[in-house]
Amino acid sequence: MKYTPTDVQPHDGAHPAPRRWYSHLYLQVLVAITAGVLLGHFYPALGESLKPVGDMFIKLVKMVIAPVIFLTIVTGIAGMRDLGSVGRVAAKAFGYFFFFSTLALIVGMVVANVVKPGSGLNIDPASLDAGKVAEYSEKAHETSLVGFLNAMIPETLVSSLTQGNILQVLVVAILFGISLASIGERGERILSILEDVSVVVFKLVSIVMRVAPIGAFGAMAFTIGKYGVGSLANLAALVATFYATSLIFVLVVLGAVARLCGFSIFRLIGYLKGELLLVLGTSSSESALPALIEKMERAGCPKAIVGLVVPTGYSFNLDGTNIYMTLAALFIAQACNVDLTIGQQLLLLGVAMLSSKGAAGVTGAGFITLAATLSIVPSVPVAGMALILGVDRFMSECRSLTNFIGNAVATVVVSRWEGRLDHDQLDAALSGTTLALPAHAVPAE
Repeated sequence: MKYTPTDVQPHDGAHPAPRRWYSHLYLQVLVAITAGVLLGHFYPALGESLKPVGDMFIKLVKMVIAPVIFLTIVTGIAGMRDLGSVGRVAAKAFGYFFFFSTLALIVGMVVANVVKPGSGLNIDPASLDAGKVAEYSEKAHETSLVGFLNAMIPETLVSSLTQGNILQVLVVAILFGISLASIGERGERILSILEDVSVVVFKLVSIVMRVAPIGAFGAMAFTIGKYGVGSLANLAALVATFYATSLIFVLVVLGAVARLCGFSIFRLIGYLKGELLLVLGTSSSESALPALIEKMERAGCPKAIVGLVVPTGYSFNLDGTNIYMTLAALFIAQACNVDLTIGQQLLLLGVAMLSSKGAAGVTGAGFITLAATLSIVPSVPVAGMALILGVDRFMSECRSLTNFIGNAVATVVVSRWEGRLDHDQLDAALSGTTLALPAHAVPAE
């Protein structure tokens, strides 16, 4: 069966009829975001009251994330059969994650030292209200390397799916997939059943995505209603610096990686425009995780590689979060007139590298990992986080967008390294021409 992004699937075997312009999901989400901004600006109380609308949509998406990840990884690994190739893909993915996560931290540190967005504020740390960040600091104390590793292991085989912990789902799915691949023909029946279940789950995802504009509208109306567009002016230098740095990282760094792998970062962004708008509206890259898995398969990346790289990338390949952490930490130090040596900055970078690994694509995770980083580097006051609390929500959107694009690029790169990237299908997907649907997929909006 062939699928054209600008068409709908035929119902009677005839040629597909052109879709009406207003039926495209990305356009609906864009209109919803615009409406949310206007409502939140002109009627802030009403906008703030719409928070449950955005929260309910996020809950709907989270409802399907665990089964999507589990089914994708299990059927992918079991379908590969060669367990040696599973380890090889994982090693390449983690090598990529480590390199670019470190590079993102360095980029944030360099930009903070060059631009110095916090210089001149002359904030007395004693005057800061530490109570505003107490909740984040408390959560940060729970973030340690031992605690992180311990949290990866679920209480039971099923609890990982019911509690929605991405790392735990990853662990169980990988072990289950390896076990299924190891039992030979006896696993074929189970694999066939799981592949059929995948069709149902991805159809469920497409149903959930139909209410994405409503969720984006509620989330954006709440953000603007509660914090106001004007709140950006107070810390405009930091926000502008972070957005510019993230844009440079995506277009220059990831753009160079894309070019070396034979595709355009601009065309990839255009291909994912609907999902990126959804991430922008909800401030969470997790809201578009199921759609990213499906779209990367459509773009010629093997199911097994997509299943390993995308979910693990949501915890280990957080370029936007890493840029934010070093940039924000040095902003606080500059604002409080704390002069950090190169050695202290490198210590900060190392701690940030470790503390960022537990931050899946959840709203607010970047702020919590920043608190964890600062709590281990006593020279920078944790109370200084109160300075950026008001605009963190706006920076959360940029973090999520950068993380999302970074994981899409990583999936293509690892697929190419494995020699299993379908270049013709990738070109077709990025150019918007006809391409074949994956066996389990349903037409995307």
